Amino acid sequence: MENSKVFAMSFAKVYPMYVQKAERKGRTKAEVDKIIFWLTGYDQKGFQKQLKNEVNFKEFFDQAPQLNKNVSLIKGVICGYRVEDIEDKLMQKIRYLDKLVDELAKGKSMEKILRGSEQ
Repeated sequence: MENSKVFAMSFAKVYPMYVQKAERKGRTKAEVDKIIFWLTGYDQKGFQKQLKNEVNFKEFFDQAPQLNKNVSLIKGVICGYRVEDIEDKLMQKIRYLDKLVDELAKGKSMEKILRGSEQ
């Protein structure tokens, strides 16, 4: 899929898929939210506003309060690409989120997913 199509996708429409993926593996919506808050700096109120406004991925990450300082610790392969090697910064942020949700669904502890920090 062309990057511009991914960037234009509504985050509010993809978010339930992240939650479903986690819940199928016995994890919770609250854990998915915690990962999103850790990665982006959103709080519950700001996050709900983004969902309500149905922002796309570009807007979601452009308007994020602050990307976590430990994102460089996110390593590995998602969708056939090493996240640390993705050149397009927006696509890299999207794949960081994909990777974190994938780790959650695979049963990793929250401490490891959040790279040793609690929010």
